Amino acid sequence: MNSLANIIARALDLPVHKVENTLHLLDGGATIPFISRYRKEATGGLNEVAVGDIKEQNDRLHDLMRRKETILNTIDEQGKLSDELRSRIETCWNAAELEDIYLPYKPKRKTRAEAARKKGLAPLAERLLAERREAPEALAAQFVGAEVANVEEALQGARDIIAERVNEDEACRNSLRRGYELTAVVASKVVKGKEAEGAKYRDYFQFSEPLRRCTSHRLLAMRRGEAEGILRVSILPADEADSLARIARRYVRPGAPCAAQVEMAVGDAYKRLLRPSIENEFAALSKERADREAIRVFAQNLRQLLLAPPLGRKRIMGIDPGFRTGCKVVCLDEQGNLLHHDTIYPHAPIHHAAEASVKLMDMMERYRIEAVAIGTGTAGRETEELVRSLPTAAGVRVFPVSEDGASVYSASKLGREEFPDQDVTVRGAVSIGRRLADPLAELVKIDPKAIGVGQYQHDVDQGELKRSLDRTVELCVNTVGVNLNTASKHLLTYVSGLGPVLAQNIVDYRTEHGPFRSRRSLMDVPRLGAKAFEQCAGFLRIDDGDNPLDNTAVHPERYALVEQMARDAGCDVPQLIASKETRRAIDLERYCRDGVGLPTLTDIMEELDKPGRDMRGEIKAFSFDSRLHTIDDLEPGMVVPGVVSNITNFGCFVDLGIKTKGLIHVSQMADRFVRDPAEVVSIRQQVRVKVLSVDTERGRVALTLKGVEQ
Repeated sequence: MNSLANIIARALDLPVHKVENTLHLLDGGATIPFISRYRKEATGGLNEVAVGDIKEQNDRLHDLMRRKETILNTIDEQGKLSDELRSRIETCWNAAELEDIYLPYKPKRKTRAEAARKKGLAPLAERLLAERREAPEALAAQFVGAEVANVEEALQGARDIIAERVNEDEACRNSLRRGYELTAVVASKVVKGKEAEGAKYRDYFQFSEPLRRCTSHRLLAMRRGEAEGILRVSILPADEADSLARIARRYVRPGAPCAAQVEMAVGDAYKRLLRPSIENEFAALSKERADREAIRVFAQNLRQLLLAPPLGRKRIMGIDPGFRTGCKVVCLDEQGNLLHHDTIYPHAPIHHAAEASVKLMDMMERYRIEAVAIGTGTAGRETEELVRSLPTAAGVRVFPVSEDGASVYSASKLGREEFPDQDVTVRGAVSIGRRLADPLAELVKIDPKAIGVGQYQHDVDQGELKRSLDRTVELCVNTVGVNLNTASKHLLTYVSGLGPVLAQNIVDYRTEHGPFRSRRSLMDVPRLGAKAFEQCAGFLRIDDGDNPLDNTAVHPERYALVEQMARDAGCDVPQLIASKETRRAIDLERYCRDGVGLPTLTDIMEELDKPGRDMRGEIKAFSFDSRLHTIDDLEPGMVVPGVVSNITNFGCFVDLGIKTKGLIHVSQMADRFVRDPAEVVSIRQQVRVKVLSVDTERGRVALTLKGVEQ
């Protein structure tokens, strides 16, 4: 533990004791949200990002430990595991260095060097490396025989053996690595004859730049083009001759008769073995870095989307717009239950606008609709204009809502479970309405990759992407908290300490026994034991329960402490919550004890100040420019409203209410240098933008924030 804690602490630049305590909690089954929220004294106040980084580093080191065990066993079976070699392997914590140590002992397929050794040419290779006087041909002649036909075959075999030795030389590999680290250039070229097919990659038909400066999106674009057979991508040192010369100096004795043979072997080792190996290594490393950056951006966008302000418990009409197939309309109650559904055909080619208006007004009145959520896809603008024109809509708030992923939900197993008797169109409209009421509760039901806020999400490591996005969803759910009596099974699954089985058990228990009156009654749920209760209780809310603390993030383990505070203040807990003056008069230092310090006490007081309040804020009304319906309606110089729909590391995309999204390049975000677009904008942020240019042929719109008053 201490060894790993020291390594992790150095890697993350954190105090060792904080890392040790965090690892101890993780090993004890604590979750990241629980540790970062309720164990601040132990971790020194590390946030969920730092705790997550510690967990990732710990998992990586344990993977490396398993790899070392495999390597040690393999070398030991060969009878070559000396005490010195064992020590080197056991103390090595760098994956590349570990593989270099292992390379000479790694079981190989039949190689040219191995074939030469079987012919007895290993001594000739040694003589060529050491000889200062005798000619190589004379040396090789001594090895011609039944296995070796002639001098040239003997020399070729000896060179193959030398080449393999050069390739397995750690110093040579590290020398070439340093060259790559300092000067590597990534380059791409179009495959001959693929110019027309790969037109979208034309920026990379003849492209090169230092690998250190190549951004994530450019590298991933090149790799995608390579995977599609459009591009050839290479990563090479800027000066290959220099790289080769540095390696050659370790083996070639200038002026020696055998120098030319050794130099040929070194050149072969470089071209055939070393360079491809190190190039593959740096290709993998650069791809890993690009993946990490793309995943970071995706996770950041997803977090902002999930934490978007909810409308709350309102009666909502959800509309999934369409032309030929009509607009599917659903009416939902305050809990999101489906009350009614219908289809209207106000647009081309049917044009039953009057009938559609009558139906909409009737549904609004009959189901006491308070807000309308309209999908922003096909026919979204036309439908929004129709709804806003209705007389009864004057007191009803209208919201354009992104419908990304609604079709995925409607066809999913979960969608079928929730609405087994409805078709996909009804489920899609319900999803649109519900995500207005509570984006987090609805969007967790959809694969994050389908929500439309990623960057090259299908090109990055899918395992890492899933882990990162699952962690993001988990952190968002636990940051907001979950209503124990209304949450779906899917939402409960992400609560700290639960998972699918316990989430289903909670829903089943709720169905059989009615709403929970207290957090403590969670202990009556089958298979929900003390550890699960500890991890989940603080993140579950009961808004009308027996104990007002159950509607806060105060953990049940601290209820007695709050009750003591109330007694000392001469009141009960409800009075303590109601009186800000009473809370301000409390001396928190008096209540510090083992495991409870000022960080926890401060959190408790903050929760008492806002019981039941949603940290996500309030949703703002928004409408697109009524002049815009297609890209043809845009003109340079126009200033129009929009909503940030996606953020990348080169800028952000803005929904203008038309099919085509506009791009604000990072250089157009502010009158200053912007390193990260997320410094300036956030997902679902409402902005006013100026149109810079419109390329109707390529479907591209360039926008700017500069000089536009927000």
